[in-house]
Amino acid sequence: MLEMASSGTKVMQSRSVEFAKKFGVRFEVRSSLNTHPGTLVKEETMSMESVVIRGVSLERAQAKVTISGVKDTPGTASKIFGAVSDANILVDMIVQNISQTGITDISFTVHKDDVAKAETALKPVLAELGEGVSLEATDGIAKLSVVGIGMRSHSGVAAEMFKSLSEAGINIEMISTSEIKITVTVSEEQIDEAANAMHEAFGLASA
Repeated sequence: MLEMASSGTKVMQSRSVEFAKKFGVRFEVRSSLNTHPGTLVKEETMSMESVVIRGVSLERAQAKVTISGVKDTPGTASKIFGAVSDANILVDMIVQNISQTGITDISFTVHKDDVAKAETALKPVLAELGEGVSLEATDGIAKLSVVGIGMRSHSGVAAEMFKSLSEAGINIEMISTSEIKITVTVSEEQIDEAANAMHEAFGLASA
């Protein structure tokens, strides 16, 4: 639940879920429009492992910032993300390419409203990093996440996810993983189609 809330699912505030987890509080997610029973959230049980993917979440209005031509030396990432932090910009996904020539690229995602602020904050850092370093910001992307505690005991989730997106003609730009979550960025224009593909691939469409 915490992974889904933090990935953009508008069900529960992530801080509320974190509090419930820390103090062992069971809670129920219900509709404010009726009195029907909702979803009871509690500590995991062994049977939860049999459900590979519990849900799919999406987060729109994202942007990717890429800094190219960066020297692969200690302290480089610290300078970049230190400047971003000082500007009070929240960073989510971070991807750094493998360096084989001593030069690498670093990409990260922010909300699209923070792009201009990020560019301003990083301008003096680019000059400090030396010649050949450039910055490119691209908006119009969205994040898609599949979440499930069953990932810890079932293989092939990533392969199935990427296969389904490929068959739907959806290109993946960035990939990030945790123990129970896989997140990718795709074009915002295709995010709904991507979410539908995930529901079909993991048997959530009929639920």
